[in-house]
Amino acid sequence: MSFALNDRPARVTAPRGTVAPRRRTRVFALPEARWAAAALALFLIALPLQLTGAPPWTWGPLYALAYVTGGWEPAWAGLRALREKTLDVDLLMIVAAIGAASIGQVMDGALLIVIFATSGALEALATARTADSVRGLLDLAPTTATRLLDDGGEETVATEDLMVGDTILIRPGERVGADGRVLDGAGEVDQATITGEPLPVLKESGDEVFAGTLNGTGSLRVKVERDASDSVIARIVTMVEEASETKAPTQLFIEKVEQRYSVGIVLATLAVFGVPLAFGANLTDSLLRAMTFMIVASPCAVVLATMPPLLSAIANAGRHGVLVKSAVVMERLGQIDAVALDKTGTLTEGTPRVTDIRPLTGAGPTAPTAPTAPAWPNGPTGPTGPTGPTEDGLLSLAAAAEHPSEHPLARAIVAAARERGLALPDVRDFSSSPGVGVTAVVDGRTVAVGAPARLLADTADPAVVMVVGELEDGGRTAVLVQYDGVPVGVLGIADRLRPGAAATVAALTTLTGTAPTLLTGDNPRAAARLAAEAGITDVRAGLLPQDKVTAVREWEAAGRRVLVVGDGVNDAPALAAAHTGLAMGRAGSDLALETADAVIVRDELATVPTVVALSRAARRLVVQNLIIAGVFISGLVIWDLVGHLPLPLGVLGHEGSTVIVGLNGLRLLRDAAWRRAAAPAGEDR
Repeated sequence: MSFALNDRPARVTAPRGTVAPRRRTRVFALPEARWAAAALALFLIALPLQLTGAPPWTWGPLYALAYVTGGWEPAWAGLRALREKTLDVDLLMIVAAIGAASIGQVMDGALLIVIFATSGALEALATARTADSVRGLLDLAPTTATRLLDDGGEETVATEDLMVGDTILIRPGERVGADGRVLDGAGEVDQATITGEPLPVLKESGDEVFAGTLNGTGSLRVKVERDASDSVIARIVTMVEEASETKAPTQLFIEKVEQRYSVGIVLATLAVFGVPLAFGANLTDSLLRAMTFMIVASPCAVVLATMPPLLSAIANAGRHGVLVKSAVVMERLGQIDAVALDKTGTLTEGTPRVTDIRPLTGAGPTAPTAPTAPAWPNGPTGPTGPTGPTEDGLLSLAAAAEHPSEHPLARAIVAAARERGLALPDVRDFSSSPGVGVTAVVDGRTVAVGAPARLLADTADPAVVMVVGELEDGGRTAVLVQYDGVPVGVLGIADRLRPGAAATVAALTTLTGTAPTLLTGDNPRAAARLAAEAGITDVRAGLLPQDKVTAVREWEAAGRRVLVVGDGVNDAPALAAAHTGLAMGRAGSDLALETADAVIVRDELATVPTVVALSRAARRLVVQNLIIAGVFISGLVIWDLVGHLPLPLGVLGHEGSTVIVGLNGLRLLRDAAWRRAAAPAGEDR
């Protein structure tokens, strides 16, 4: 009897890097979002009324309400800043909007208010969502643990009440409640959330375990070595919070000069009004000249010179699967000059796969010695004669034995058999031993699949040892298959490099002038193999989250602007500490997605250098626009001061410059801009 792989019972498994249910702040739970939405709605109602020639009394009050709902918060923040003897652009924008309304440009002022209110709401939402994920990270660790008593009994206690020196019991399928060391037992622990390793790690007496990691098989008695507040998972929370708070924000150009610009405009406007008045000029003429000056000198064109290229680049990137969270992030992406890549789930697919199938020649049942031996799964007494199984036969045998197992290696073996369309023999008497492997009776014969060192013990066959050593030296996990106690083959299993990873590494090297570095918690041998395939020479393996942060901060201290690309909880502190952080979207943990500055939604690694190149194109357009805006503003200001600039002409020149820089920035909305950014290294980007 055999069964097809598609008949396999459905199983529910937790994805790699699983975190607790998300705590997400709703958009309209934020007052900033509610006020911005109200201002936008009022503006969208008033605008068509004005454009269709409706009486002013129909749209005027709506614009006034838009001014109030969208402007009161930045106005209040600006007034508070004044109390601290600082002047920011937000307050200047409010004054400019009111000034525009006072001379009849009500719609322009309302639009400015809506833009600023929406920007503030998006910033508040991003901050709240990051805080949600940081709080939710603590839910990775269980709330209770089973503490063993001196008299042999058990009690359930809150993990926060565990003391250093307590002994806790971790059963199969439970999360570890505290950082500690194994006293007794053996289990395979999935610690991808901490180290990023794609495969569970065997934990035995003397091995360290971390709170929040998942025990797959076997029971563990663990001695608590750290308080809950000092656990690795708690330190990750602290590092993310500290990095987010201390990370110096890279500001847009106008923000960098806002103090001088704002103060200068205010003082100049007062001078334009007061000086002629002091020399006997007419009050109305002086006021009109001053208002014209404020309008033509206001930073509207400068703001629009900066924002449309960046927002267009954001929209273009979004269409191609990269979510950039803000204009500041898009600007920062173009500044990076060093790249650090995580391995599992970032440079690789994050899923173990069978890479090698090595039947052992002469192994298995043969016709002369086992005339009544059952057939191999795909042929009689060895499909190529009496020499043993073929690749399909070996894989089918191993997959049949591993079929009932939930281990990631078992899933990889069964998935490989599914890809080849193999049917599996009937299985009974299945058993699993943590750290050793599985055994099952397949068509009346005992099949064992597991770790070569455990299955062979002291009777290792030199030929088997050679094959196993060759696979392990190549960074693969070797899995031995035995048939009635006789080794019949070895399978090699490894994580697979993402398509285009080598090309991505080469493109990033060209863009930054420095080859990317691989930062991973995985073992050095596996990391070195993947790095060599991708063309990376600088490999730092076996890192805990704090080690990744240390590496990033060393680069930042040396003046480098580092881009970190990762996907797991263990990458979140480095993503927060870096100049810019990118998260892989499909397999990424909630914390990584919220902490990162941008998300690669489709997990297409090749988009990383493309979005960096697109950011640099946006920065070039920003410079062009600032020059255009500067020429217009300077010309109009000089005209107003030296001659007599009619107010309508001043407004026309001001709005004209705004339109020009806006249209120039919108060039990056075209797909051609993305294609140019994705051009191979050496071409004109």
